[in-house]
Amino acid sequence: MAEVDFTIGHKEYRLAAQDGEERLLQRAAALLDAEAQHILAQAGRTPEPRLLLLAGLMLADKVATLEERAEKAERHLNRLQANPTRVEVPVIPSDLKEAMAELAARAESLADRLEEQAGR
Repeated sequence: MAEVDFTIGHKEYRLAAQDGEERLLQRAAALLDAEAQHILAQAGRTPEPRLLLLAGLMLADKVATLEERAEKAERHLNRLQANPTRVEVPVIPSDLKEAMAELAARAESLADRLEEQAGR
């Protein structure tokens, strides 16, 4: 088991972490410290328990907002999956197909005649 050192606000801490989870603990501590730094910048020196409480509440508010946005996005995704956008593929009218085939045949005929004339 590894020990991780970090600072939150104006105090240093050391906690044990399961092997492989050190980075997660450091990241969580950095998030909490960022909130604590905002509080310290606004309020100045704040007692440790109050600083941790306020920083935790600010993070909890951010998490709640993100959860609401995720739920809204999931509902929107479910609606889109249940009613996918209709994609219409244009259909070429049969008379246009026939006209294109006739033009292609004429072009091939002209190309054949030009080859014959060039070969003479």
